[in-house]
Amino acid sequence: MSIVPAEAVSGRTGIKDHGAAAVAAAPLAPRARLLPALGAVYRAQLSRARVARIPLLFVATFQSVGIMVLMRGVVDGGAEARAVVAGSSVLVVAFVALNLLAQYFGQLRGSGGLDHYATLPVPPAAVVLGAAGAYASFTVPGTVVTAVTGSVLFGLPLTHLWVLAAVIPLSGAALAGLGAALGLLAPRQEIATLLGQLGMSAALLLGVLPAARLPEPLSYARDLLPSTYGVEALARTFGPRPDWAVVGFDLAVCAVVGVVSLTIATWAYRRAAVR
Repeated sequence: MSIVPAEAVSGRTGIKDHGAAAVAAAPLAPRARLLPALGAVYRAQLSRARVARIPLLFVATFQSVGIMVLMRGVVDGGAEARAVVAGSSVLVVAFVALNLLAQYFGQLRGSGGLDHYATLPVPPAAVVLGAAGAYASFTVPGTVVTAVTGSVLFGLPLTHLWVLAAVIPLSGAALAGLGAALGLLAPRQEIATLLGQLGMSAALLLGVLPAARLPEPLSYARDLLPSTYGVEALARTFGPRPDWAVVGFDLAVCAVVGVVSLTIATWAYRRAAVR
């Protein structure tokens, strides 16, 4: 027979149950909002890219300038020269935002690095947009140097190069979204690297070569490449009287493609993070 009163036992049990219920009902930390999380990821990725990707930026810029020097012996001027300079400038964006970002997300997925991001209370869109924005921002110096060098090399006006302020972020968003999606959807890291290289090669072939000299099937493929509209917008501004309505239309198409590609990349991130 127990010598402890039943009321005491009942009281103690009630206290324990109440404490357990209180612990179970404790609220979790609030999920980070999109904009602060996006800013944090952007700054972290930009710092990482600045340290690890500067040599590759020199390679991308040197590659684009070298292509223009080679094309100088083939192209005299006019519309073809405008296409070469614009395509070579946007190629810097494709090299970094598409190729390197595809490799980065492929490596992140293959090494299990996505698990780290999945444990953080940040929206998936913040991770994708932060990384894409950082890689796109990283292309600004090389793109400007390439555009100025090409304009001087081919005797094109420098008056409207301010349009790069729209071409770089919009082309960068479209290409970075495509690169992130390729890296996240690829089943293996090696395939992500291969797809990034193929994407950059497509930007080189279809963006730098004048459209009039491409075979008809490749001209259709050129229309499907996200960077094409950024190239067209920049190339039109080298003319004596740019049609700003058409330039705005090309940039608007580039913006729409960027939204779609980044949305697909965000979906691919959610899909890869839960596996």
